[in-house]
Amino acid sequence: MEGQILLHPTAALIVWLTVVLATQHLRYAGLLGLVVVLVLAGYKAGRAWWRYVVRSRWLLLALWLILAYHTPGDAWLEKPWAPTLEGIHDASLQTGRLVVLLGALAWLFQELGRAGMVQGLWGLLRPLAGEGGSVARLVVRLSLVFSYFDRPDDGLNWRQMLAGEAPVLGDDVAAIAVDLPSWRWTDIVVVLIACMGFCGAVWL
Repeated sequence: MEGQILLHPTAALIVWLTVVLATQHLRYAGLLGLVVVLVLAGYKAGRAWWRYVVRSRWLLLALWLILAYHTPGDAWLEKPWAPTLEGIHDASLQTGRLVVLLGALAWLFQELGRAGMVQGLWGLLRPLAGEGGSVARLVVRLSLVFSYFDRPDDGLNWRQMLAGEAPVLGDDVAAIAVDLPSWRWTDIVVVLIACMGFCGAVWL
């Protein structure tokens, strides 16, 4: 999964955060445009994106039903058992936003991999580190989460994880060396474009 990183890890993480925040302000046209950008930027992550959607299908369905049936408005086809038209609109929009966020997450993992995610987090949180080691410990713990997050489906379910039956990871998580690359002008340009896109999503 981990390949050549095209962006500085911290820059990629900032871009992902702007996408997450901007998605909450986008309507259908904006979401469609973002999907096109994600497909072009992370076409190799399409399989992971689909896998995330499949794994989240019950969450997506539950979200859609809750919003569709609990949003006040006019009943669809004027049937008493049907969701409201306003609810269908809001449910579809929110579900679409969540699917786009899953695509952004798939792109981030494709772009960085586990090692790049740790580097990006360390670069983003390093100004808050100070003299203590709390930030470093947080980065190490999150790296363990990343190790589990993108594991292939090996039959492990949430009940096993809650029961403490998750498999023990390898010794590669015992010590983590973070070696951040230098920022390039292309990284700065991409971050600026992402921030401008976020501002446009909020203002428009």
